[in-house]
Amino acid sequence: TSLSTPKKKKRDDGMREHVTGCARSEGYYKIDKKDKLKYLNNSRAFAEEPPADTQVRLGPGCSPWRSEQRRLLSSFTGSCDSDLLKFNQLKFRKKKLKFCKSHIHDWGLFAMEPIAADEMVIEYVGQNIRQVIADMREKRYEDEGIGSSYMFRVDHDTIIDATKCGNFARFINHSCNPNCYAKVITVESQKKIVIYSKQHINVNEEITYDYKFPIEDVKIPCLCGSENCRGTLN
Repeated sequence: TSLSTPKKKKRDDGMREHVTGCARSEGYYKIDKKDKLKYLNNSRAFAEEPPADTQVRLGPGCSPWRSEQRRLLSSFTGSCDSDLLKFNQLKFRKKKLKFCKSHIHDWGLFAMEPIAADEMVIEYVGQNIRQVIADMREKRYEDEGIGSSYMFRVDHDTIIDATKCGNFARFINHSCNPNCYAKVITVESQKKIVIYSKQHINVNEEITYDYKFPIEDVKIPCLCGSENCRGTLN
């Protein structure tokens, strides 16, 4: 126990050299202030300072990460990209919905939680196909006995087919006086269809929107039962 401590050696740069070859085996020891300053000055010389125009003065209790987060948030909202923020929130916190029998037609989608006005309810998910493929699939679905149409037009060239690859959004029924509406938004240069709430939606209330089918000679009857019902979907 009375072993003599080895003499502390210093390297050419002034820093202490570990006699045993490992810092952990030598226990705790104090470093002179002069050595600390010398080390700090050397490390600062190699560090790259940010340009003067990107330096931000932070107040007490602020961190660069929080400042950058607030800057990005303000830039999103300032550039009218609130839809993108809402879409990200919808992905991480999906609305509680369920599908069950509807008094309008067959199956319907119902809210299991209160939904405020102008909120994203659900994304219309399916396969992105072209108009030519959509016409071929529509004839094939008729031959297979699938009477309901689950195709949603995004633009002139793109259609979302949710017949065999979709989510609960395909169960939403049409209404001439709907509580929701569909909107096309762009996320990472890709167009998506999202169902928004027009008004406050209560628990167990059915979610509906206007299909806005084009006018055709062969009429499809509307069964929404609202006061201003047009009588047909198209």
